[in-house]
Amino acid sequence: MNYAAALSISKAVIYDGFHRFFREITMHHGFDLEQLKTLIASADAGSLTAAAALRFRSQSAISEQLNKLEEAAGTQLMIRSKQGVQPTHAGERLITHAREILALSDAAWRDMHGVSVEGEVRIGISDYFQTRYMVRLLAKIKHQYPNLKMSTQIAKSDDIVNAYSKGDVDIAIILRATESDHPSLPNAVALRSEPMLWVAARDQPIFPDHNAFKIALLSETCSLHRLARNELTRHGIKHTVAHIASGVAGLQAAVAAGLGIGCLNASAVIEEQMVEVTGLPALPAATIFLLPPDPQKGQLPERSEAVVQAVVATLAP
Repeated sequence: MNYAAALSISKAVIYDGFHRFFREITMHHGFDLEQLKTLIASADAGSLTAAAALRFRSQSAISEQLNKLEEAAGTQLMIRSKQGVQPTHAGERLITHAREILALSDAAWRDMHGVSVEGEVRIGISDYFQTRYMVRLLAKIKHQYPNLKMSTQIAKSDDIVNAYSKGDVDIAIILRATESDHPSLPNAVALRSEPMLWVAARDQPIFPDHNAFKIALLSETCSLHRLARNELTRHGIKHTVAHIASGVAGLQAAVAAGLGIGCLNASAVIEEQMVEVTGLPALPAATIFLLPPDPQKGQLPERSEAVVQAVVATLAP
């Protein structure tokens, strides 16, 4: 073999080696989109169990995806504990990138296929879900999915659960205040918890009337009505129901007007008009639940999944 031929072969071997080397690098450079979705769901939901419900996968599959993602990232992304999961600093950085990556991926797919997220999604919302969250949620959906139509049903949580069970709404957001009162629905996802508070009008002092506190509540069918009265009775605190409201907005107005002491979840308290009342029995925390589309009923169109992700991003801590 002459020198030129040997040199040519050597170059070919070198080029082939470099080609395989860079191909090996690029093959492993990047992140799996499904794993990124799982990272976001786990961080938003705060637990692997809740993330599994959101992703319609088993908890073991969710854990395996996170392990593979951490291996690809070369660092720990989530801190796991009995209380749930929490992103590390590196995890927070990757979550920021992941949201942008997935939004671009979704937009690119829809553009290439000429598909837009459109149609109607029916969402049932507890009236304890406050206006500022509603505005934030609807604005997010409008911005991300401008062709999507939303219809909302706002009512008591029990009524929303009934509507969801009958298929009258696709997605539901409800509030429960006690462990025994939590929904017996297997796919319910806990989004956040917040304190329940006794509140009164900010500028009006609270004095018992004839040794009994005046209280303002929703109707007796409301679980919080029963909770409030049971706690007062159990602690021997005399009280009288001075006002019954048909909805949370009416209850807020009654409390702000000084008609009685109310029982509200923290996010429903109007701080400019109300003040917390101390010295009354402590109340359990309230939990806001998401009831996502039921896959067994075929309620998994792209538009419903889009709204689920917007709800989680808006409400999760």
